[in-house]
Amino acid sequence: MIIFVGIALSLAILVLVLWMLIARRIREKYAVMWIVIALCVLILGLFPQLLLWATSTLGVQIPANLLFSLAIVLLLGVSLHLSWEISQAEDEIRRVAEEAALSRTQVEVLSERIEALESRLQAGHEGPTPPPVP
Repeated sequence: MIIFVGIALSLAILVLVLWMLIARRIREKYAVMWIVIALCVLILGLFPQLLLWATSTLGVQIPANLLFSLAIVLLLGVSLHLSWEISQAEDEIRRVAEEAALSRTQVEVLSERIEALESRLQAGHEGPTPPPVP
């Protein structure tokens, strides 16, 4: 029964990830990771003797212990990767915020210069405005 649940779960994850990829709700680099995980679960579901072989090869007493250990390592890897992605995004956000602040300062300086030039122009042309040149 647990084998069928594993197979169904991996197929559901595959379909969900592919749908999210097509709908552009997940980026390719994350989709690849989840597709690989789902395929590994599918392979273990289709060939449970692989888990028994890996358990005896690695010297683990119970296959469930190996499965949980692999899941913990996988989750730690995903957490580390996402922490790295967040750090990259924070650096990019800070850089963009600094550029926006510099641009805003430049716009304010230019606006003040335009206002000063317009006021000097208005002060110099108090009389009637000349007709436009054709």
